[in-house]
Amino acid sequence: MPDRPDTSHGFGRVLVAVYAIFALAASARSIVQLITEVESDTVVPYVLSAFAGVVYVLATYALAVNRRRLALVTIGIELVGVITVGIVSLVDEELFPDQTVWSDFGRGYLFIPLVLPFVGLWWLRRTSGPEQE
Repeated sequence: MPDRPDTSHGFGRVLVAVYAIFALAASARSIVQLITEVESDTVVPYVLSAFAGVVYVLATYALAVNRRRLALVTIGIELVGVITVGIVSLVDEELFPDQTVWSDFGRGYLFIPLVLPFVGLWWLRRTSGPEQE
């Protein structure tokens, strides 16, 4: 049985690097915010930033070690998260007094959080190999 192409080779290395940068950025931002600035009206964006950080860490790991199912799940969660948080942050700005990586569809991060899950899912599909359904 032929091996599937590895998700971490070729373009996958760039994708893993981008996910790693977002894992570090979202995690570090949320840790600093939760430690230094947590107030009752700002808990939601800080917790969402922490959740996004965990999602990015898991997606980075999954892509780096070719764990396709984990990558599919985490990138799917990322896609749902960025779309949901993006919509809610535009509809109810008071719920998001501070930015998160996913608020406003990632506007503060040049909309990369909105594009990244589509690229990740495309890459998983592209590297799925002939034996995949």
